[in-house]
Amino acid sequence: MKKVLFLCMCVIALASCSSLDQKSQVGIKGNWTISQVSYPGSDYIKVTSFDVADSQCFVGSSWKFVSNNNTGEMSLAKAGCPSFTSPIVWSVTKEGAFTLKITEGEKAKRVSQGYFLQVRNQTENSFQLVDKVNVGGKTVDVVYQFNRM
Repeated sequence: MKKVLFLCMCVIALASCSSLDQKSQVGIKGNWTISQVSYPGSDYIKVTSFDVADSQCFVGSSWKFVSNNNTGEMSLAKAGCPSFTSPIVWSVTKEGAFTLKITEGEKAKRVSQGYFLQVRNQTENSFQLVDKVNVGGKTVDVVYQFNRM
């Protein structure tokens, strides 16, 4: 999971309406669940997603995306995994970069770390978020498959 520090200048640039992909954001608006998390070697290698839990704990998680103010909520409730719920702040750029802050009740401007992923294969009822992760010295794609609820 690529965790990045957001600098004030970067946050302002990410929030600029001219750099955001409004069509993609409106398409993501609504309630979603992650149906699958896949990556090469997933049977043998564990990946911690978003510094929260094992990536497989995100299968069945609920996500709400509000496009008019780029907020929402994510919630994990899979048996055998930690229970976790948090507000989120997100955006999609015209280049397909998806930025995510898990705010855990803090104001977004106080949260200085977040995640950059790529949006792929977006349709009316599904999309993928793809993260690049270093596993054993190799960069692999971790693919989160979202389906509309």
